[in-house]
Amino acid sequence: MQLRQLEYLVALARERHFVRAAAACYVSQPSLSAAIRRLEHELGVPIVRRGRRYEGLTPEGEVVLAWAHRILAERDGLRQELSALGDGLTGTLRLGVIPTAMPAASLLTSPFCESHPRARASIESLSSVDITHGLAEFELDAAMTYLDDDSLGGLRRLPLYEERYVLLTPVDGLLATAATARWAQAADLPLCLLGPRMRNRRIMDECFAADGATVTPAIESDSVAGLYAHLPGGRWSSVISHAWLHLFGVPEGMRVVPLEGPVHGPRVGLVTGPDDPPSVLAGALLTVAREADVRQALDERLHTYLNGHER
Repeated sequence: MQLRQLEYLVALARERHFVRAAAACYVSQPSLSAAIRRLEHELGVPIVRRGRRYEGLTPEGEVVLAWAHRILAERDGLRQELSALGDGLTGTLRLGVIPTAMPAASLLTSPFCESHPRARASIESLSSVDITHGLAEFELDAAMTYLDDDSLGGLRRLPLYEERYVLLTPVDGLLATAATARWAQAADLPLCLLGPRMRNRRIMDECFAADGATVTPAIESDSVAGLYAHLPGGRWSSVISHAWLHLFGVPEGMRVVPLEGPVHGPRVGLVTGPDDPPSVLAGALLTVAREADVRQALDERLHTYLNGHER
């Protein structure tokens, strides 16, 4: 059994197509198919369901695939550890981030790259479901995600911050002079919010409901950037996570109003894969995260805007 055969199998399971998998591995389709057939012969089990096209893996194939992910991750970990003993850590840190935590990701990736100039970071915006899958399959080294997700199981977790929700509203709007606002008051404003498929939006809906309100936003977006794009101009208000202020700030003509009631959201943290100890890259990121104090950095930015020192 060769590592190359395992790489081909992982690519086939990912692409679900022999030709695309071969292209991803820079080999011909007959070469990839022959290598997987040799792997089946060596292990003595059928791995791929074959028909006129790729039809998935057999139960035995799923077991082999899980081991392939683990073996290839161990190979990469060996390379990383040896590089760390030499000229410094190399390789690419694969970080998955839920969309609503993306504005805060630079608080980890920037100091990581500064501490390890020969290493790189690849950041991908993913749903919490895709993050769980990526960690389990060793496709990610670490992730920034909600820590109350039951699907994370026994994965290693490091809390980073708690989402705090505030109102962004025009300086000449209905709540222009309010020191604070309730969720029910915010629900009566013309709102732009994330779409209902977003976990963050569902959490906010629970906060509105806890204050006896039902929210019907005029505009919904599936990204934080798309939401922010509608805010300049003084027409719309929005309820946001305070972490977004780190990247997007407060649009001109708007102000931040604290929300009374259930304003503290769930914890966001750094999660690493099932390998124990974690990979060298994941371990290095954990070290950076412990020193970064993301919670304090985000709280300081929020307090700055609440005090009106920045726009």
